[in-house]
Amino acid sequence: MTQLAATPKSAPSSGRGFARDALLIASALLMALTLYMVYFWAPTEQNLGVSQRIFYFHVPLGWIGMVSIIIVAFASLMHLFTGRQRWDDLAYSTAELGVIYASLILVTGAIWGKPVWGVWWTWDPKLTTTLVLWFIYVAYLMIRAYGPMGSQGRRFASVIALIGAIDAPIIYMASIWWRTAHPALNIGPAADEAEAIGDSRIYITLLVSVVAFTVMYIALLTERYALRKSESDLDELHQRMA
Repeated sequence: MTQLAATPKSAPSSGRGFARDALLIASALLMALTLYMVYFWAPTEQNLGVSQRIFYFHVPLGWIGMVSIIIVAFASLMHLFTGRQRWDDLAYSTAELGVIYASLILVTGAIWGKPVWGVWWTWDPKLTTTLVLWFIYVAYLMIRAYGPMGSQGRRFASVIALIGAIDAPIIYMASIWWRTAHPALNIGPAADEAEAIGDSRIYITLLVSVVAFTVMYIALLTERYALRKSESDLDELHQRMA
């Protein structure tokens, strides 16, 4: 009878654990600051009224949803080129978080659109390309769960992620390339000067909100990635014992 001895993994260093705790604490503090600024400090927009405050949640969610799929595509390619499991763990973890953020983009957009447009949904180019991004996230996860096992399934999923990476800049530029009911870009390198944010309190609140959601995303991704690595280690151990 052959005995299989698995090499024990080294325990996480105290410094790494402190960094993860610091991320979670910073995320909580920044989110509390964001909520205060959104509901008590930032002024109410005269034309849109109180419904405009969802803008401080919708924009950061959109930013993270688009960046996330680019990370999935990059990590997937790095895994295919290097064969290192950690890149695949990062891609999968990011995709799981990305589908949540993409769902929240659609939900917050619908809540904002109802009082402004009078409908929950319209086939606007920006909305449609965002919905395509959501389907790409779902397709990636479905291929990983139900597609071919091993490297073949990962290659198929990588192709899906690359399509999503192409879709992300299209979402950002949609209101410039096509006539759209969606508000024009008012932040970022391609922002319309005519649509620029006038009140500095609105601009500052939005920036704090983007930072808060980004830190929260990094904290959640760090925790999910650590869990995914543990899952991969268990799968490897089961395969060695089979």
